[in-house]
Amino acid sequence: MVGLKDTTEENSNGESTLSQNIKQNIDRIYKSSILNTLKLYNNNNNNNNNNNNNNNTTSTTTNTNNNKTSIDDNGEDESKRIKLYSKIKDEYEPVKDLPMVAPQQRKPAATAKQTSTPTTTSTESKPTIEEMEIDKSIDNIIKSLPKQDEKRRKIEDDKSSQITIYNKTNTDDINNRTLINQYEPLTYTKPEWHPPWKLMRVISGHTGWVRAIAVDKSNEWFATGSTDNTIKVWDLASGELKVTLTGHVSAIRGLEVSSRHPYLFSVGEDNKVLCWDLESNKQVRNYYGHRQGVYSVALHPTLDVLFSGGRDNCVRVWDMRTRANIFEMKGHKGTILSLKSQNADPQVISGSMDTTVKLWDLATGTSAATLTNHKKGVRSMVIHEKEYSFATGAADNIKQWKCPDGSFIKNLSGHNSIINAMALNADNVLVSGGDNGSISFWDWKTGYCFQKTQSIVQPGSLEGEAGIFDMAFDKTGSRLITCEADKTIKFYKEDEDATPYTHPVVDWKPKNNDRY
Repeated sequence: MVGLKDTTEENSNGESTLSQNIKQNIDRIYKSSILNTLKLYNNNNNNNNNNNNNNNTTSTTTNTNNNKTSIDDNGEDESKRIKLYSKIKDEYEPVKDLPMVAPQQRKPAATAKQTSTPTTTSTESKPTIEEMEIDKSIDNIIKSLPKQDEKRRKIEDDKSSQITIYNKTNTDDINNRTLINQYEPLTYTKPEWHPPWKLMRVISGHTGWVRAIAVDKSNEWFATGSTDNTIKVWDLASGELKVTLTGHVSAIRGLEVSSRHPYLFSVGEDNKVLCWDLESNKQVRNYYGHRQGVYSVALHPTLDVLFSGGRDNCVRVWDMRTRANIFEMKGHKGTILSLKSQNADPQVISGSMDTTVKLWDLATGTSAATLTNHKKGVRSMVIHEKEYSFATGAADNIKQWKCPDGSFIKNLSGHNSIINAMALNADNVLVSGGDNGSISFWDWKTGYCFQKTQSIVQPGSLEGEAGIFDMAFDKTGSRLITCEADKTIKFYKEDEDATPYTHPVVDWKPKNNDRY
């Protein structure tokens, strides 16, 4: 019995050593297959690199082809690395994770076949240095390969940084990670509809060019000044002449009616600034100081201050009551043809033949800003009473500005003439009158010209006398009064029969679609 036990133990030990040897052989086979695969991969890479170098040296036609081939090679290398990773993982992972076999004690062999051979030890043989280096190299290769999660994340990052090109036919969302400057199309505001204006009445009485006009705040009468050295006061409703004032010895270039006093102020080419009492129809004050002709005049709406400007290139500030010259504001280099005043800053705005517009600080009597956008002399000016803005007219175009700093808003182009006069009513209708008798009607907000007309000279006058020198709306804004070179005064009113259907707003979009 003892002999049988010994033989069974020897048989079991022999089987264990045999299975252990088989496992070791399998492990070596797996490792050798992995090394062979790695060598083949390196050889393929070397061959590809050599081919690429040869192709680069021989083919020097264009850079774009080289870029394309390098991109394709990188893609092939990346796919080979993924295939190698999957193959190594499938073949080597079960071998790598096998449990360690416990060392067996040394026992003699029991079979007859082994009697002639020396007994083998059951202990596991120690790995050689080459096998250890092989194991480390394989482990380093596996660790260096990217994991699936990292690879997926890298692919997503590449997609996120990709440049997408806008395609009009593409229905996908084009707002996701695009490098194209996407902008919305320009939108234009449709102008408000305004009825056209037509000639209502023509009155005459002056024997010279009618150069200036002023409307009373009561809207009952208006006054005109002419080159016949007279000022005539007319009834606004009937157009009848009420009174004629004489006192100037040269052409009258500007008129202004006070809204707080019964005074009328006039300036002329005789260097005079006169004040008229409308209750007695007499001259009551004379403001001395200008050394040359005075072409423009303005009144402060709330203060007893008078402004005048002319050929001496300066704006003079007068005290209405004491006739004292408060300021002599210098800065212009040309004749001052237009002056306007308002309550808010800038309280004084002047336009000159030197193509500049100046905004004045009334507290210090100095220039606060100078606008140099115009290329021609600024002959006319108008202030919007509600929008805190103003417009200037010259031979180049009409420009809108924003108070108080005088920032530019837009151009109103299309009136190809020397603009001598402008007027604005409460319905945002801006009217400009040219030196050739042309009249343009504009929408203030959009700058759309909804009507153009030509003044008709009275019988017996030349066609060259169809010039407009000054214009003004009455206090209701329903009547437009123009002073013209044919010695007449014309009234215009809105067409009562016009509707948006008979006179629609057409061609209101700008023809030039440039964005810059």
